[in-house]
Amino acid sequence: MNRVRKAAAMTAAAALVSCSAMISACAPRPADVGLLKADGVERVSVARDAYAAELEAFNASALKLGTALLEDGGEGGNGNTISSPGSLLIALAMLRAGASGETAAEMDSVLGLPVTGRDEAMNALLAALEKYDGDPASVDEKNPPRKPLVHAANGLFIDKNEPTGADYLATLARHYGTGVYPVDFLDQATTEPAIDAWVDKNTGGRIKKAPAKYDPDNTFSLLNAVYFAAAWREPFALEATQDRPFTKAGGETIAVPTMLGDKVMGYAEGPGWKAVDLPYGEGFAMRLVLPAAGSPEGMPDAGTLLGVAAALEEAEPQMVEIQLPKWDHKSSFDLLKILGELGLERTLSTVMDFDAIQGGLTITGAAQAANITVAEKGTIAAAVTQFNGRATSIPPQPERTISFDRPFHYQIVHLETGLPLFMGKVADPR
Repeated sequence: MNRVRKAAAMTAAAALVSCSAMISACAPRPADVGLLKADGVERVSVARDAYAAELEAFNASALKLGTALLEDGGEGGNGNTISSPGSLLIALAMLRAGASGETAAEMDSVLGLPVTGRDEAMNALLAALEKYDGDPASVDEKNPPRKPLVHAANGLFIDKNEPTGADYLATLARHYGTGVYPVDFLDQATTEPAIDAWVDKNTGGRIKKAPAKYDPDNTFSLLNAVYFAAAWREPFALEATQDRPFTKAGGETIAVPTMLGDKVMGYAEGPGWKAVDLPYGEGFAMRLVLPAAGSPEGMPDAGTLLGVAAALEEAEPQMVEIQLPKWDHKSSFDLLKILGELGLERTLSTVMDFDAIQGGLTITGAAQAANITVAEKGTIAAAVTQFNGRATSIPPQPERTISFDRPFHYQIVHLETGLPLFMGKVADPR
């Protein structure tokens, strides 16, 4: 689609943005692209305790998104799947901040998002992660850090020739710490590498390119990246790792490198499952859920996983012998398909309800890429979620209607003189 770009550069946002803004750790600068943020709007601090119900809603929403991602399976996993419902939830919350009308109602209903206090609660969630923030490039992935490093970054690339909503930019600055980058999407040779550089930096090089296909007709690209690196509280002994049997869903048994150890951890059982929380150095655990023998390949649904979480929250730590395979997997997802199947039909098709972001904005692409490495010393994982959009011109709505569905008169008139060159009537158009 050819687009006629406005000559004025982002007039709606110009009053609110400043190229001299300091760049925060959550939004590193891509090469040769300056950072904007809402001028005079600082990230606010909120009390997490005041948003307990909203945070519970976020957790339930993340489990719903995660099970949808796993059910889809993604691409490139050879039957294995790694996804980041957390990254997807954060990106959707940023998109929701610019939604209105039926799209806003649909996102709240389908995703189970809080109707009020949504942005403030997400601010509190992000702030809780920030005490573990750091530079992914500093991590030696062969020796994950004892204290977990969790880097969550939000970025928004907007076309500098397309007006972007001032209130929307202010919300992202106030609650999400989002770096905003003005670019020319038609200049693909500059903009595509800049977006890829943002992805590469914020995932410590584990993901090199943005997951959604680049389109020079876009005017909007919203990204979230999450990087995680942590050592187990108690590492597995290298000498205890050996090939052990693993039975696939179809009944085939294979030998895979499997770690073995006695660990103190939370343990719980429920109808059709057993689960543990295998702890990292501090603040995080890997939750492992084992379906009962003979269960179908389908993994637990979101409701079951809520029950697992509740049971493990109450579980007393105990000594557990655990056998755990090593794995190194990656996946990619077409989020348009997955979110559409969840019920976000209007969200993915509207040309009216994201006007607070850009006039006539419609979502043109959505994707996620994720990978994970689990070994004796700990875990490294990264994910990027991306939503692309394009501002569209909406033709003015007619004030009157007329239907020539009965006999009518016509003329061909020379307008300068008013001369009717031809005149006729239509009694039967056949």
